[in-house]
Amino acid sequence: MFFKFTTAGESHGKALVAVVEGLPAGLEIDVEKINHELWRRQQGYGRGGRQKIEKDEAQILSGVRHGVTLGAPVALMIENRDFVHWQEVMSAEKLTIAPKNPRLVTRPRPGHADLAGGQKFGARDLRDILERASARETAARVACGAIAKQLLENFGVEITNHVVKLGSVPEKPLAATFEEIKRIDEHSPLRCADAETERQMIELIDQAKIDGDTLGGIFEVVAKNVVVGLGSHTSWNEKLDGRIAQAFMSIQAVKAVEIGIGVEIAGLFGSKVHDEITFENGNFKRTTNRAGGLEGGITNGEELRVRGYLKPISTLKKPLRSVDIDTKKEDLAAFERSDVTAVPAAGVIGEAMLAVVLANSMREKFGGDSLAEMKSNFESYANTLKNY
Repeated sequence: MFFKFTTAGESHGKALVAVVEGLPAGLEIDVEKINHELWRRQQGYGRGGRQKIEKDEAQILSGVRHGVTLGAPVALMIENRDFVHWQEVMSAEKLTIAPKNPRLVTRPRPGHADLAGGQKFGARDLRDILERASARETAARVACGAIAKQLLENFGVEITNHVVKLGSVPEKPLAATFEEIKRIDEHSPLRCADAETERQMIELIDQAKIDGDTLGGIFEVVAKNVVVGLGSHTSWNEKLDGRIAQAFMSIQAVKAVEIGIGVEIAGLFGSKVHDEITFENGNFKRTTNRAGGLEGGITNGEELRVRGYLKPISTLKKPLRSVDIDTKKEDLAAFERSDVTAVPAAGVIGEAMLAVVLANSMREKFGGDSLAEMKSNFESYANTLKNY
């Protein structure tokens, strides 16, 4: 049994939709928890005007009855409120009269999918590409991840995130314990664990906005109480670190992924890298967690720590040079309403993607048509670990 999802929808289309498969029957689904995750995704200092228009809420269309999963695919929808201003431009039906303002895009943005996607699909209006390439799609991912989280809650798994660097601030990414991250106020401007660092980040965002520029950064997602033994060393495509890296790299604008202190360890001696093992109170423990909770592609019982490196957003208010695909003449890139930075939002999306990967691994390992059966299998395995 596998946990998987797929999304559909365009940034300014009628709605985003998603289908989640592989959920056991008998799982209670709280829609308000899904909507809370959608709200979290829309927060963060430096976000653009789109967040003031949309008030994302999920509507479950199938697969849930009286608040409980049926074991069938779960379909959900998130309405795009901004569609009212884009009905002609984004109409699914063939138009008899051309829109007064077709909002054609022929000047690709450097760093975006515009040009490469246009060349790949032969699109003469690059809106055909950018509408789906937009990070608006991640609202549907977050909804699916919220469902994955609700499954994982039954096994004690908690997931949170924080911003560890924004642009050049601080010089070295912040480190924080799980408890320190959990204490960050949900209304924090940037989900940063250190108030003074957050203040400096805000100043940097304000300056970038004045300059018509954008900022990237680093977010860290941490999962606690993940059971030993998810993933496998036996095949390349079953290594959990590989699956996590793929999931994080699929997030728009993420250009690098780090597990544990993965970047730093390349310059250290082995004696300063590997986590020594102890046996305490009937359990194996590591004295440190430089590996980030994964060894040989398998969870080792320590906290899972994953960092995503987000590039600055490709849409700049002061556009970079580009070329018009029709005239082939140099011009400034097109401008679409955008954010100065979206690093806090990317952390919420990272939580969702990690939850999806972990939910899939849990379903692989413990199976079960119902949640009760899955729990029984999990408890049996947990007992074998105690006796190892």
